[in-house]
Amino acid sequence: MTSLSDSFTQNQATHWDIFCAVVDNYGDIGVTWRLAKQLAAEYQIDINLWVDDLQSFSHILPELDCKLSKQRFFGVNILQWNTPLDIPYIPGSLLIEAFACELPSSVIDIIESQHKAHQTIEPNSSLANNVSEPPVWINLEYLSAEDWVDGCHGLPSMQASGIKKYFYFPGFSHHSGGLICEENLFNQRDSWQSDDKNKLALFKRLGLTGINVNDYVISVFSYETDALTALCQYWINAAKSEVNTQKIHALIPMGKSLHSIISLLGVSFDTIKATQRFSMGNLTIHILPMTDQTEFDRLLWSCDFNIVRGEDSFLRAQWAAKPFIWHIYPQEDDYHLVKLQAFVNIYSLKLENDIANTWSKTNFAFNQQDTNVVEHWQQLISAQLPLQQHAKDWPVDAKKDADLASRLVEFVKTS
Repeated sequence: MTSLSDSFTQNQATHWDIFCAVVDNYGDIGVTWRLAKQLAAEYQIDINLWVDDLQSFSHILPELDCKLSKQRFFGVNILQWNTPLDIPYIPGSLLIEAFACELPSSVIDIIESQHKAHQTIEPNSSLANNVSEPPVWINLEYLSAEDWVDGCHGLPSMQASGIKKYFYFPGFSHHSGGLICEENLFNQRDSWQSDDKNKLALFKRLGLTGINVNDYVISVFSYETDALTALCQYWINAAKSEVNTQKIHALIPMGKSLHSIISLLGVSFDTIKATQRFSMGNLTIHILPMTDQTEFDRLLWSCDFNIVRGEDSFLRAQWAAKPFIWHIYPQEDDYHLVKLQAFVNIYSLKLENDIANTWSKTNFAFNQQDTNVVEHWQQLISAQLPLQQHAKDWPVDAKKDADLASRLVEFVKTS
């Protein structure tokens, strides 16, 4: 019979495990999938991404086979997270529970046993160099621009077993966990945006017809809100001179955004299909098909204005270097508005006061279902050029000297 200590006398596995419980369809898995791909591509780390809902995941990774419990894409091992866990968990050097998802009890049992075994070995014994330490255990938190993030980032929480679990907070300051941003992303974006043929080719690939190179294109990926209804009604009736004689195209996927404007289309939701278009006055609404993350990035790069929600799309809109509205996920007691204000404060620092004020009012109106959003939109669009320049400058300031993946790698080394 082998002892508890003997069961862990093996070299420390160097792979990383990320556990993700899919919430709100694409938000949490969108963030963890981007992080996993970047870690595998740029740091050659063997990543196991454990996901509890492959069906939702397949919407942003169409090649995924929902019937397979193990598969590999972009150098990442994708594992089906069933309850109870039916794929053996082997501890690596890092264990990430994404966004406070509840880890399988079997995983916690294994790392606690590993911790106990490591603690019982005398430092100078013959087994000391062979007994693996438990993985660094991190709870990857949601992105926030709030001031308290800096003070909480990296803090350990001692578990009953004696293991430390660290809180890792993405953020916008040097003292936070940073922001997900691939090494070559800005160069790829600039190359794409340097030639209008790229966006026209993308629209064609997505089945979006009738968009000309000088038309004003807005992508919409929001939650339900009366503010969107009001904006669409305004865009329908707006005099061309108010938008520089440009036709307006709103690109809207099936889902919550579309529910907000279904009354304008004159058809039932169940009859609408991807790539359909509805022309009303100065506005054409296009129904977007689902696409993968690469094409979604390119879509944001190709539009003149982006309305986004959640966390993953919110950050990618910033990297797109285009003006945007953030529809933040609603929380109890309107706490999401505190988070919105924190971001508005830092995003607006280098904007002229009147433009910053207008951009802030537009975002808050959209988030509070305020139909006065139209008045704020009119003022915002009149400041389009300085707002666009700010959107171009912002990503360089926001990324600062390190992205989330590089900071995470360094954090693991020093923990």
